[in-house]
Amino acid sequence: MPRLAIDNHYLLDQLKALLKIPSPTGYTDTVVRHVTQELQRLGLTVELTRRGAIRAIRQGSRRASARAIVGHVDTLGAQVKNLKANGRLELVPIGHWSARFAEGARATIFSEKGSYRGTILPLKASGHTFNEEVDTQPVGWAHVELRIDALSRDRTELDRLGIEVGDTVAIDPQPEFLDNGFIVSRHLDDKAGVAVMLAAIEALEREKAVTPVDTHWLFTIAEEVGVGAASILTPEIASMLAIDNGTTAPGQNSSEFGVTIAMADQTGPFDYHLTKKLVRLCVEEDIRYQKDVFRYYRSDSASALEAGHDVRTALITFGVDASHGWERVHIHALRSLAELVTAYTTAPVEITRDRNIHAGIEGFTRQPLAEAAQELAEDSEPAE
Repeated sequence: MPRLAIDNHYLLDQLKALLKIPSPTGYTDTVVRHVTQELQRLGLTVELTRRGAIRAIRQGSRRASARAIVGHVDTLGAQVKNLKANGRLELVPIGHWSARFAEGARATIFSEKGSYRGTILPLKASGHTFNEEVDTQPVGWAHVELRIDALSRDRTELDRLGIEVGDTVAIDPQPEFLDNGFIVSRHLDDKAGVAVMLAAIEALEREKAVTPVDTHWLFTIAEEVGVGAASILTPEIASMLAIDNGTTAPGQNSSEFGVTIAMADQTGPFDYHLTKKLVRLCVEEDIRYQKDVFRYYRSDSASALEAGHDVRTALITFGVDASHGWERVHIHALRSLAELVTAYTTAPVEITRDRNIHAGIEGFTRQPLAEAAQELAEDSEPAE
């Protein structure tokens, strides 16, 4: 079956709904409930791990050699490190992101007594007070503080509010969906990926598509801190396709349009055969694509392999400008990803040996070693 038509309105509606739900790592219960309810509405049976990672299985013609599609619902955020004498909060980041992008952010603090609103500010925030020192102060988490929009002039008043060390701070996404297709928001990583997965499922269900093997739709809750898919895979899963953001920046080959297929990240190359299959599907289904290598990047794939899962992994991404900062993507990339996911899940299984956890050499894969054919000989000249 070729790629399926994607409902862009559904995809964008899901992304808008996901962005409205604060879900920094460690505070993901609400977004887990939202995704679970949507999966059930689409007709899938859902189960959760103890901490809330989601597995929904869409049945195929065979259980063995199952495929998995994985994205993560958790985002970057912060935690209260210290209650300061001036009534403000010292923060530490959840996940890896620069305090440069925290400055000026509106945020919500979740305390035992309820939530409070606030703004993350540099320590020297007033030009009328500090003059040029506003521009010369260092960048870093030690140089910002959270001003709470409540009576909090000192530590005593912070205690009265019920705010404590370790409280979670969620950063406002401040999304904009432009008429020209661009989407600007924090937390596109990886809520855009989750929206892509839901849109692919919607298309498969709408078309009553048949898949050759079961497809496990996995939604992890701690990818931003490196845990990711470490504990959600089951033995029958032979291949896993991670969906996350790509990095469009100088020196990178990612794009905000089409699919960016990752060839490697900081943990090493992705599976040769699975990646090659994805490239071939893009060519056959006329899906725009490009390849990239990420140097300072890891995904759910890394956590799965490091946990000891013997599974082929690949990573397909939507190119994001200013990742982990003020992120931007185009709907073209999200639609293209969803199309590729539908083409992949319905494509035939080619490595039949993978249905076995262990097997002999018969049916094992081959990688090419032959020399490339070249027309230019030592004593010849290039053609005009």
